[in-house]
Amino acid sequence: KSPAACPFFCLFHWLCPRQGRQRPARAAPAAAVMTATFSFLLAPLQYDFMQHALLLAALAAVPAALLSCLLVVKGYALLGDAISHAVFPGVVIAYMLGLPVAAGAFVAGLLCATLTGYLHTRSRVRQDTLMGVVFSGMFALGLLLHAWIRSSVHLDHILLGDLLGAAAPELLQSAAVAVLVAAALALKWRDLLLHAFDPVQARVSSLNTAALHYGLLAAVSLTVVASLQAVGLILAIALLIVPGATALLLARTFGRMLCLSCAAAVLCSVLGVYLSFFLDSAPAPTIAVLLGLAFTAAFAHSLWQARAARRGNAPASAARQGV
Repeated sequence: KSPAACPFFCLFHWLCPRQGRQRPARAAPAAAVMTATFSFLLAPLQYDFMQHALLLAALAAVPAALLSCLLVVKGYALLGDAISHAVFPGVVIAYMLGLPVAAGAFVAGLLCATLTGYLHTRSRVRQDTLMGVVFSGMFALGLLLHAWIRSSVHLDHILLGDLLGAAAPELLQSAAVAVLVAAALALKWRDLLLHAFDPVQARVSSLNTAALHYGLLAAVSLTVVASLQAVGLILAIALLIVPGATALLLARTFGRMLCLSCAAAVLCSVLGVYLSFFLDSAPAPTIAVLLGLAFTAAFAHSLWQARAARRGNAPASAARQGV
């Protein structure tokens, strides 16, 4: 047989090519795939509106997450829901008068909180019931006013936010609210925590409980105003409640609860805006869904830890019973 026909000779000829003959490069396709993958993943960051949306989502999440811990610990979840809905007529009236929308929303939120407290002190109706009455009435009033004036502001932008249309004024407003709320909590978090757990002890300790209460309401109203552009009125409750509830399942101390709440809120907000680019969905519902998934994961983890603790304590209890 001819040597060229021998399979061993062919294998040796392929492994040891002649001088001047080069083997084809095989790294080029892998490098092209990696480059295409990175270009695809970084595509949202190439647009200015996506950069602004990501930054605004993170800024709006910080104060909401910090206040979320206090609202959850104090049992004021419905208060955040009430204020987030009650600012709607303030937004519409401010638009009618040519005033800043943020100012109208802030005044309406404070009015809702003050009116609820006034009715609670002068009636036998429970506070959560009064919150439902006040915020549903104010929200319905806002819907009527919006229908009557036929404003150029789309209702979806008010209810669901307009993250992709964020500009420099909204970014500065959210940054100012985040710094203000964080500074206030850094100075008064011990007093607010005592007032949340034991209001009687707070009064005995000569704390101004009224100032703490209305200061918390003002901070919640400011946060709702900051979240108005990010997630809108309907889903502002998600940022005000879910991060704190998630952190409560994982943390043992209030300081760690604050850190976990901020981390969960910022991560879900940024990731929600990022994923909405590829899913072709609205950013606000995507953020709310991710927050719900984070709470579900934390709840499952807490159940697993509880079962593991019961299994670990079972041998010790059996040994004590045997003794």
